[in-house]
Amino acid sequence: MGEDMIRREAGLVWEMSSRASRTLYVGKLPGDIREREVGDLFYKYGSIAHIDLKIPPRPPGYAFVEKKRKISVKPVVKKNQGNVDHVTGDKIPKSFVFSRGKLPGPLKQLHMDLRKLMLPYTALNLRKKRNNLRDFLNVSGPIGVPHFLILSKTETASYLRVARTPQGPTLTFKIHEYSTAQDVVQSQLCPRCPQDLFKNPPLIVLSGFGSGKQHLKLTTVMFQNIFPAIDINTVKLASCQRVVLLNYNKDRKLINFRHYSIRLQPVGVSRRIKKLVQNHQVPDLRSLQDVSDFVTKAGYGSESEADDEAATVTLASDLGRVNRASTKSAVKL
Repeated sequence: MGEDMIRREAGLVWEMSSRASRTLYVGKLPGDIREREVGDLFYKYGSIAHIDLKIPPRPPGYAFVEKKRKISVKPVVKKNQGNVDHVTGDKIPKSFVFSRGKLPGPLKQLHMDLRKLMLPYTALNLRKKRNNLRDFLNVSGPIGVPHFLILSKTETASYLRVARTPQGPTLTFKIHEYSTAQDVVQSQLCPRCPQDLFKNPPLIVLSGFGSGKQHLKLTTVMFQNIFPAIDINTVKLASCQRVVLLNYNKDRKLINFRHYSIRLQPVGVSRRIKKLVQNHQVPDLRSLQDVSDFVTKAGYGSESEADDEAATVTLASDLGRVNRASTKSAVKL
């Protein structure tokens, strides 16, 4: 039942024959017959899963021959979301995010945050009721899920395991401290979460992993392969709304794992003009003598926060109604 539940919640349709319809009763067998001989009689009709041979004290004997079950898998693919990475030509990497053991409340929230981070190529509503690791391993191969992210909690610490199936490797990270998405939202004056924020996978940026040490190389390759590759020449800027940043601190030997949403703001445009263009709302101009006062009058023409030159980019194409090609835009995380 555990495997079947995983298949349903991963968005798949499975057709599976029942065990009763796969089991054949064979009677009137001689008392000296062996299991191998029974198998030789029936192998031509299909692969055999199990033979239960019964030889009572008084013949004849009998046996139950069970054929291997046939499984047909139909991936449920959303429109405009192929299974092949157009950059590498390989299958798009998919993942399962689940827990081992019981998690406390805040760690449960972190668990859901990790699932959202891995969208859209993960099972967001996957539940782990009576499912063990073997259930996930048995299902991951047929449906093409090569990566597991597993959270666990012991008496001394919390851990995140990142595994590639079926042959590994598995990287184990001890979690020293963490903040949930809800913690971040509560700390912000104007939290931002567009409806299509998780429609596309995030960009992946790794920093500080270039020391040449073997375990850092392995970590780099592992996280690069978890997310789809991008082609900087063909990628649509509108699809780049999130970024995952992994920064290795060599002094503390810790990895900072952070998830940001990306927002662009044009440089040198007043805050009121930005809101006017973005919100499509007519401002209240009754107290003004001229429309130019909307921009120049104190309180209306206040400039946005100082733009950091290091955090500005020049766009190759238009992005929305405000950010135009060949103009500078400030990157906000």
